[in-house]
Parts: sequence; C-alpha cells; structure tokens
Amino acid sequence: WFGNLVTMEWWNDIWLNEGFARYMEFVSVDSTYPELQVDDYFLNTCFGAMGRDSMNSSRPISSSAENPTQIKEMFDTLSYDKGACILHMLRNFLTEEVFQRGLVHYLRKYSYKNAKNEDLWSSMANTCTEEDFTSGGFCYSASQAAKNAYLYAGEHLDIKEIMNTWTLQQGIPVIIVEHNGSSIRLQQERFLKGVFPEDPTWASLQSGYLWHVPLTYITSSSKTIGRHLLKTKSDHIELGGEAQWVKFNVDMDGYYIVHYKNTGWDALINLLEQNHTLLGPKDRANLIHNAFQLVSAGKLSLDRALDLTRYLRHESKIIPVLQGLGYLEVYYKMVLSRNLYDVAENLKAYILQFFKHLIDKQSWSDNGTVSERLLRSNLLELVCDLQYPPCVQRASDYFNEWRKSNGTMNLPTDVLEVVYSVGAQSSDGWDYLLKKYIQSVSGAEKNKIVSALASSRDPEKLKRLLELGMQGDVIKLQNLAHVIVGVSRNPPGQFLAWNFVKKNWSKLIEKFQLGSFTVRWIIMGTTSWFSSKEELEEVALFFDSIKEQSSQLRCTQLALESIQKNIRWLERNLDILRSWLLNIIKKP
Repeated sequence: WFGNLVTMEWWNDIWLNEGFARYMEFVSVDSTYPELQVDDYFLNTCFGAMGRDSMNSSRPISSSAENPTQIKEMFDTLSYDKGACILHMLRNFLTEEVFQRGLVHYLRKYSYKNAKNEDLWSSMANTCTEEDFTSGGFCYSASQAAKNAYLYAGEHLDIKEIMNTWTLQQGIPVIIVEHNGSSIRLQQERFLKGVFPEDPTWASLQSGYLWHVPLTYITSSSKTIGRHLLKTKSDHIELGGEAQWVKFNVDMDGYYIVHYKNTGWDALINLLEQNHTLLGPKDRANLIHNAFQLVSAGKLSLDRALDLTRYLRHESKIIPVLQGLGYLEVYYKMVLSRNLYDVAENLKAYILQFFKHLIDKQSWSDNGTVSERLLRSNLLELVCDLQYPPCVQRASDYFNEWRKSNGTMNLPTDVLEVVYSVGAQSSDGWDYLLKKYIQSVSGAEKNKIVSALASSRDPEKLKRLLELGMQGDVIKLQNLAHVIVGVSRNPPGQFLAWNFVKKNWSKLIEKFQLGSFTVRWIIMGTTSWFSSKEELEEVALFFDSIKEQSSQLRCTQLALESIQKNIRWLERNLDILRSWLLNIIKKP
C-alpha cells in the first residue's frame, strides 16, 4: 500500500513507506490477535526512536538524500521507528475513524502514482471525495471543524502545519510541567542528551525549535483524559479542581518526554510506591523511561530516578519491569567495563535483591502468555549473567543433560539461550556448541548459539569466533555483524571487537556497502559501550584515518556523540550511583 500502490516521489520521504510498514505491523497484529497485546511492545519502538532522536546528530525524518550512501542511510531508526511513532500519535490525536478515512482517501487518490509528505496531510485534513457527496456518507473537511472530530476544543487545526513540525525538523521536545494545585504551567524545549544548559553550545542548539504537541493528561482527581494542543513555547492549563498529581502523555501515545518540575516527580514516585496500579502499565513504563532519559539530559538527579525503580519490587507487569531492569543492566555493564568492581557488585546485589520476587517464581518452561514468556527469557538471561547461583546451577544441569543426549533432548525454547550461554563458559562446552552450530539447520537456533558463543569470558574463544565470522564458511557472512556486535556487548570482548573492525575495515566495506545497515550496526555496536576520554580519542583518530568514507556517514558522528554522552554521564552520576547503592543495600 505505502510502497507499491502509492510510491513516494523521492527518497527523502522513504519514511512514508517504512514508517507505515513498521506501524502497520503492530496495528494489523493487534487487530487480528488482540490477545497478544502487541501494542504494549510498540512502546519499545518509540523508546528506540527517542534514544536516537535526542542526539544532536539526529536528522529530520524527511531530509535530503542525493547519493547512494545517503539514500542507504535513510533506512534507519528514524524512518522506521520515529515514522511509526508520529503516525501513532496522529491516529490518537485525530481519532481512529478520521485517521482511517484520511488514509483511504490518500491511497485512492494516489493509487499507482507518486506522493509527497504533504499529500498525506492534505488527505487527512480533507477526507471528502466525490463518492462521499453522492452517497451522502459522513465526511470531514476543514470547513467542518465545528464537528470537532478531533476532540480538541473545537479549534480549527491545520494538520500540515502540525505534522511539519514533526517531519521537517529533527529532534524531540521535552514538555516541562509545573503543577500547582489546579493550575499547570507548560514549557517546551528541544530534548538533548549529553548537552546541558550550562554548556556554551546550549542556546544555539535550542534556537528555532518549536513543535505542535498534542498533549494528553490524567490527574489524581480525574481519570478522564484531558487534551491540549501546545503550539507555543509556553502555555498554561486550568484543571477543574485541585489535584495531588498529574501525569502527561497517557499510555505514551505521544512522541515527547515530560519533566515534572518542583515536587512533580516526588508526587509520582510516592504514587507508585503507595498504589502503582492507579496508573496503567504503559504509564508506569513511560515514567521510568522519562526519568532515566532526563538524568542523561541533566534535568533530574540519578538518585530520584533510582528511587522511582524501588516500587518495582511490587510490579508484575512486563513492560515496566523490563524498562527498569534495562537501565540497571546498562549501568552494570558500563561500570564493569570501567573496572569499577565495587559499584558493579552493589548494583548486582540490588538487582538480585529487589527483583527476587520475580526471579524465583520463573519456571523453566514455555508456559504462559507471550508477556510472561518474554519476561522469563529476559530475566533469566540477566540473572544468569549476574552469576545468580540457582540460575547458573539450573542452566548447567540442563546443558549437561542436553549434551548427554547428544543434542536430541528438547529444551524449552524460552530458556535455550540462557542454557547455551551458561554452557559456553567452559572450554569444552563452547567447542560442543560450535559443533552444534555447524550441524543445525535452524536459523533461529544458530542465532541463539552465536549469542552464547559471544558471551564467553575467554578472549581466545572470542578471537576465534570473530575469525570464523570473517572467513564466511562456518558462519555465513550475513551473520558477521551479529558476531561482532555480540562480542562487543560482552565486557571482555569490547576491545577485541573494536580492534577487529579497525583491522578489517577495508574488507568490511568491500563485503557490505558503506551506507548499509550492516556497516552502521557494526560501527554503533562496537563503540556504544565506550565511556572514557581515551576511547573517544581512539575512535575519533580511527574515523579520521578513514575520512574519505567516514565523512559520508552520519553514524560516525552519532558514535562519537554517544561516547561523549557516556563520559559525561559517568562524570556526573558515578558518585551518586555509588552512594545510593551503599545506602539502599544497608537499609532495604
């Protein structure tokens, strides 16, 4: 529909194809199999897009692409994931009926033709066709704004003007909420990670940015969703009555970050601690995400974001649990790669202590809903990686039984990767898994085995795995990036993977084209864990040595910016993390 039936006019609008494809994956599965609740996982799509979009090296989703490398680079997180997220926001904003009619109008009008960004907005703003007039059916047009199909206070809305702020400018807004009794003051600014208001570049990086943001909110005194279109730098809302707390971006249907000033975060942290079920699971995951993102932007102190995670000891829903665990795991790997063993040990103790209620009730099976199974595999992989004795023992027993059966025993799918990863820690277990990789005809199983082989703590095994990936016989060339990135995610393998990329750079860009997803994945995957000035210098020197190629790529700027962000994060937050953990472990 969005690629062949209606084709974009030029590559700058590739997001019209790919963003719709990504979004319709969720819409169609949710419509066909509602019991899978896939819209829960749509949040991860938007979290990923926001991570990329909050860097200064981001780009507008509709941006110029004039040569083959630039065109290849357009097939990225922004075109796919940000594209899907702003379409979701638009659908929520317009109502499903108006959104769907607009799409039907667009697809009919431009069938077997080319279309641009603005053609879609025109179709959304005016869904009238000749057929509507002759059949006497319902039709929405700009002149009928009083019908208030938008649910937004009946004001006249220019959809093109609203959506241009999301497609023609890069970045993501942060909405700063100042709540006092029944009054709310709002401000918007560009959200940037790793750049702070005290930096000399701050003012110029903020200049000229303005979004039209369809805000939604609920309060302690009303579960009815309030709506407000923020079109200016600042604004205010008067509530119907006093409220103890207010939560913006209901169910995270909007593409923006929210910062609650003064006591706003305190009220929400207390709410989660006292009765977290007053907010839905998506809202809880959204708060965890926003809090940790705001730490990276210097707007919230790390100890407050960590205080918020304490409620997770009562949490049973998968999205908030995985969101909170995800940040703790990133911090654990970061301090481990900096050899900060005291902090790593305390963080590990915190994770195992505070998530014990969930860890100990996981069954080693394939039972349960999709959510329960996803939680099981994620949680067991993490705690076995943290060397939690009951997990390691259970996985070892499974691995040994599986080996004795010569690989014929059926292991539960959900715990396969955990079992393989624990088995791969011994030299003969690693060799056995490699043999099984060669024999396997299942792509899914091969991927799990590669991840396990890459988790070895033995540098010699990791070197061998990288060499096998490059040779392309045992491990197919198409899986080389998976091998390199897998090794780099493993603290003992970080430098091995990076040195391998430097040494084999010319071979890599010969095998995979310069702007390709594979090359971008390799660059980002092997540099994203670096967090020291020496590593930054090392990566910058290498990019400089391949300037002819690196200057054509956006992802090299993103890699450098990402390392700078990690450096600044540690400078600002390491001591806070260390003392918070010491306090919490003393007084649970």
